[in-house]
Amino acid sequence: MRPGTLQLQGLPPLSLYIHLPWCLKKCPYCDFNSHEWSATSAPGQPLPEQVYLDALRADLQAALPLIWGRPVHTVFIGGGTPSLFSPEAIDRLLGDVRALVRLDADAEITLEANPGTFEKDRFRAFRQAGVTRLSIGVQSFHDGHLRALGRVHDRAQALAAVDEAAGAFETFNLDIMYALPGQTLAQCEADIRTALGFKPPHISIYHLTIEPNTVFAKFPPQVPEEDDAYAMLDRITELTTAAGLDRYEVSAYARPGHRCRHNLNYWQFGDYLGIGAGAHSKLSFAHRVLRQVRVREPRLYMERARSGDAVVSADEVARRDLPFEYMLNALRLREGFALDEAVARTGLPVSALRKGVDEACRRGWLDVDAGWVRPTAQGFDFLSDVQALFLPD
Repeated sequence: MRPGTLQLQGLPPLSLYIHLPWCLKKCPYCDFNSHEWSATSAPGQPLPEQVYLDALRADLQAALPLIWGRPVHTVFIGGGTPSLFSPEAIDRLLGDVRALVRLDADAEITLEANPGTFEKDRFRAFRQAGVTRLSIGVQSFHDGHLRALGRVHDRAQALAAVDEAAGAFETFNLDIMYALPGQTLAQCEADIRTALGFKPPHISIYHLTIEPNTVFAKFPPQVPEEDDAYAMLDRITELTTAAGLDRYEVSAYARPGHRCRHNLNYWQFGDYLGIGAGAHSKLSFAHRVLRQVRVREPRLYMERARSGDAVVSADEVARRDLPFEYMLNALRLREGFALDEAVARTGLPVSALRKGVDEACRRGWLDVDAGWVRPTAQGFDFLSDVQALFLPD
């Protein structure tokens, strides 16, 4: 509550992100904070589930003064591969969360899962533990492309996992990638048609990007040309639209009532507390917005979290950076945002956003109507250029 440079009219909704950092195998395109369990442990040694859960509980307890009294609307358990953890461990984790924070009775609770960790009835057990939404990292249904991506599952495992998820959850998400090494337009279409055959409530569809500090950055694969990738995206849009899925965000497609509430909170510049190895937080106060980062290395995280010292950096977001930070999120939404909402979430006056909005309108990238700002079709295609207009001078 000490004096600061902002004047927030109220605090935004709060979400909780929980990072479970281990995978069976590190994928060559992945730049997330994930760690191969076999590479960091003795052969046959099980995951340290209980020790890590102890660390998460201590981490959350230490963070409580920052969110005291605020309800938590959504929980997202990401990784890594969270489905490596047993349903009993997830049950304990969610019990700890409910014991420590004001979790909404109808909170959306998402768990990321991979087909390579799938076994019969495992997804149903996660549902019984309290998970309400499953997000399955399928990426492709083509065995050759799965091998090229370094995935540990094959087509048959992917089909079986999605089939069980569809039977266990009212809402679930499929992660699919396109513009894969050696992929043709016909192969991309086959992946999307296979996914749509399960009538998923939500699909996240990502263009494969070569991120720094990954195996693919060091040994770049041969991926489709840019024009071919655009043709794939056009076909994806046609197929998902015909199947009744609305593209409400750059990479997200959903049926009515099945948008991801957790991710929407990110894109609408809501708050989130992140716990777990390498987790990030964004928390608002009356006069400032704070970002935190936790220790990345899992063993060091467990050691420090249990002593209440998991945070390695905590920085106030500079006033001059807030317009870009807000637009980096809000402009990902097809429907855009209300200017008064931007003011409420950033604590800035409209004048701080006006220059960038006016220039984007002049270039045909944004439309403004009765205080509502939304990207045009061209603006949606050149989103990075639109967002760059809000970078500080």
